[in-house]
Amino acid sequence: MPASKVAVVQTRPETVRADYHRVLNLAGYQDVIAKDADTALKINISWHFFFPACSTTPWQLDGVIHAMLKDGYKKELVHGCHNRTVVIDAHLGERENKQVDVLDAYGLRNVHLYEGEEWLNIRDAVGELTGEFLCLNDVYPDGFAIPKRFIGENVIHLPTVKTHVFTTTTGAMKNAFGGLLNEHRHWTHPVIHETLVDLLMIQQEIHRGVFAVMDGTFAGDGLGPRCMTPYVKNVLLASADQVAIDAVAAKLMGFEPLDDCAYIRLAHEKGLGCGDVNELDIVGDELAARQNWNFSGPFKEMTFASRMQHLIYWGPLKRPLEWSLKTWLAPWSYIASVLYHDAYWYPFKSKRQMKQCLASEWGRLFENWGKVEATEEGFPNPGTEKPEYRRGFWGLLKEAARILVLCIKEAPEFAARRRRAAHR
Repeated sequence: MPASKVAVVQTRPETVRADYHRVLNLAGYQDVIAKDADTALKINISWHFFFPACSTTPWQLDGVIHAMLKDGYKKELVHGCHNRTVVIDAHLGERENKQVDVLDAYGLRNVHLYEGEEWLNIRDAVGELTGEFLCLNDVYPDGFAIPKRFIGENVIHLPTVKTHVFTTTTGAMKNAFGGLLNEHRHWTHPVIHETLVDLLMIQQEIHRGVFAVMDGTFAGDGLGPRCMTPYVKNVLLASADQVAIDAVAAKLMGFEPLDDCAYIRLAHEKGLGCGDVNELDIVGDELAARQNWNFSGPFKEMTFASRMQHLIYWGPLKRPLEWSLKTWLAPWSYIASVLYHDAYWYPFKSKRQMKQCLASEWGRLFENWGKVEATEEGFPNPGTEKPEYRRGFWGLLKEAARILVLCIKEAPEFAARRRRAAHR
């Protein structure tokens, strides 16, 4: 059996389009992503506000679409794909991160999975495969739903290189989380590593092809996926093996994938991919692939919010508090998250954290996206306008208040009660 292949390519703004085309083809995406099937570009929004390394970058989305059209994929069979969480506004996020600008520029469809899409019970979708799940049958005794449109469809995941307070690192495997679990996803947090393995099994069963393209132009260390310290790293990764690409990204960040990332180890042991970087066929730019960024990781200096999450899911607060997350009381946790991240951390902490990245060429390219000339190769002039932190406290507070109302309104606990009332 041939070794799993992961492509790693060094990049810069003036060649980023060509570099995305190169990394995709080095990793053999045309052998995996069928041209006669619909392809979902699974966009990652870890925060509705722009913060370097948090979410799919506009040049990542642009580079993948540009490469696919160049290689003969039909525009009408490619679409953007978003999920929703109770604490992240996907519509605000796609605007703030300029993803919708890219989709509009190419005239692609933009699918929000929670808006008018049909969902199927997992037992109807994958049948006997449910018997192999590590944890999801225990978490959801009555099953859970997945999008019907995913069955037979290709998916290309578009994660970024970053750490995560639950899983040490996050990437291709975690990017399926929001799209495959429609409600009560927080129920899986105590068994998050096993959950990601179960979701990968589902993906391999339902999708025509599964591929991942990871952007490491910015990479985030620390309390990911949001409250991070971002750095400019100038790398792109691609692979058809979701376990392998996450392992290489973890290695770049300075972690031992099989030791430090339980989800990678479990998926490797179950034969869903290769998490041993010594067994991988790593192609592309050798020097880029051999880097070690020596990231500190998410557990060295935890925020109040991340400490509380760990105490609730794995610590002494598990018994007195976790039960409430499975009742109508659960929205207290959504409210706490929005207040901490949107009303406190972003207004008071993010400016200093993102300053260096905003001043980089990538920061200028983001600031001037849609205004600068694009060539077949990339963006030779990212613009002279220096990006500034323009968000005022009161504007952010107003946005946080709106999101707070939205997250309470859309909370699955309240939505379920509305559905039951409607059917009486």
